[in-house]
Amino acid sequence: MTLTELSFGDLDSPAAGAETNADRAYDIVRERLVMLDIRPGEPINDDRLAADLGFGRTPVREALKRLERDRLVVAYPRRGTFATAVDMTDLADISEIRKLLEPTAAARAARVATADTRTRLAALARAISGIEDADDAREVLRHDVHVHREIYRASGNPHLEQILVSLDAHATRIWCMFLDRLPGVAGHVREHAELLEAIVEGDEETAAALTLAHVCGFEAAIRALL
Repeated sequence: MTLTELSFGDLDSPAAGAETNADRAYDIVRERLVMLDIRPGEPINDDRLAADLGFGRTPVREALKRLERDRLVVAYPRRGTFATAVDMTDLADISEIRKLLEPTAAARAARVATADTRTRLAALARAISGIEDADDAREVLRHDVHVHREIYRASGNPHLEQILVSLDAHATRIWCMFLDRLPGVAGHVREHAELLEAIVEGDEETAAALTLAHVCGFEAAIRALL
């Protein structure tokens, strides 16, 4: 299952019907980059990518320009476009910002989420609770990304959401680099069930505290392998 398929909440978005081919190309290629299906440093040929996705070259090129702004690809004159490297020196910088903004987003979601959003998050909490240790680690990680995006959206602040989606993309690429060596990935993701329940219940303080613990736990798990 892809992240696009997991994001069932997008179907209810007012903007969903206005999605362009460039938007769809962006979502698909971003997932491939985030999950390292396109490996760091791998060249990206827009003609082959357009043929693979079934889109024209123009929407694919527009998507790649957006991905370059996200620092997920880099374009070199006369050389082409490449997936960016996963730089472990970014871990501290990413974590520093996430420790400040992720709790803010979770607390805000607990405060402002609509009734429909709370219903969706409650269902997501139940689904996350059912993740088993033996489940495929990549699929489990996709659920992790999905939970984060749902919380960011629930915060009701599109600027905050945009920043955190970008940061989480880079954090997830780091996760993927170590996925085969990381113990307890399923347990790490199941932690989100309690967080989602706190948001549903409107408990801002608990939501913020659990989020901070989660971000710190991510950084500690990675550093333990360095």
